[in-house]
Amino acid sequence: MRSVGVHEPLSRPGDVSVGESVFYDFAERYRQYFPRVFAYVYGRIRDVQASEDIASEAFERAFVKADTLRHEEAFGTWLFTIARNLLISYCRRRNRFGGPVNYELVNSLPADAAPEDSLLEREEVAKIMDLVRRFPQREQDIIALKFDAELTNVQIAGIMNLSESNVRVILCRTLQKLRKVLQEES
Repeated sequence: MRSVGVHEPLSRPGDVSVGESVFYDFAERYRQYFPRVFAYVYGRIRDVQASEDIASEAFERAFVKADTLRHEEAFGTWLFTIARNLLISYCRRRNRFGGPVNYELVNSLPADAAPEDSLLEREEVAKIMDLVRRFPQREQDIIALKFDAELTNVQIAGIMNLSESNVRVILCRTLQKLRKVLQEES
């Protein structure tokens, strides 16, 4: 994706394809990343409208600041860092971290299985969501980036300013802690 400054015209007389190319490139990245950014944000705040707003603002900021991106292959990590910072700002304003489990989300799981299996799955998801919300914020963030946003450990490390091995250890220990708590409650 070619970087375009804020005051730089997207196209010049006789060169309409430059501006179009920038938009098409960014539109492709939007199609590729929006579902994952939305899932990450929604997994943290459980508010569809606010999640759409935050994800959209992340893309808007990325588009405006595209000229500051040093390496194209770092776009995903950079975008999720923007989304994470916006999410932190939103949560500080709304004081929303540690809120109750959103059972509307749990009840929206696909119901193509037998009703008994679906009910058990929903109850298990609700229990896991409630337990994860009790963990320290850093562990919650890493879990959300790994499973909601489906990022790699390398990408998470870049977003969280940690080493890849540190992310791997934190993730492993958090999942072990979650398993232990689940076994104790069974």
